[in-house]
Amino acid sequence: MILLTTKQAVFTKNVALLLNFLCGQGYEVSLGECWRSPETAHTYAIEHKGIEHSLHCKRLAIDINLHDKDGKYLTDSKYYEVAGKYWQSLHVHNRWGGFFKSGCCKVDCSHFEMQDL
Repeated sequence: MILLTTKQAVFTKNVALLLNFLCGQGYEVSLGECWRSPETAHTYAIEHKGIEHSLHCKRLAIDINLHDKDGKYLTDSKYYEVAGKYWQSLHVHNRWGGFFKSGCCKVDCSHFEMQDL
């Protein structure tokens, strides 16, 4: 069994690689939520804005916001797809929210996570 701290270290290194990649693609980047308390996760689940057992609670998920060179916030998934593919190429357990289709998870293009297996 791999320790959570080991997974978090790998996740953090992958996030650094992703941020460098995105900057190299010409995007301006800002960070969204990278840690969520269990209480907040519970509230988000009730409000249908997230799931109760979010990987944000384990520091294995981050939301990354993309902006163009003029500072315009980009929300269309087409801007995030190259990032999602790159993210998933970094580690077998990395998942991009833009590929979420059904079940408990809706499409969430700014979400990048490492599964806690």
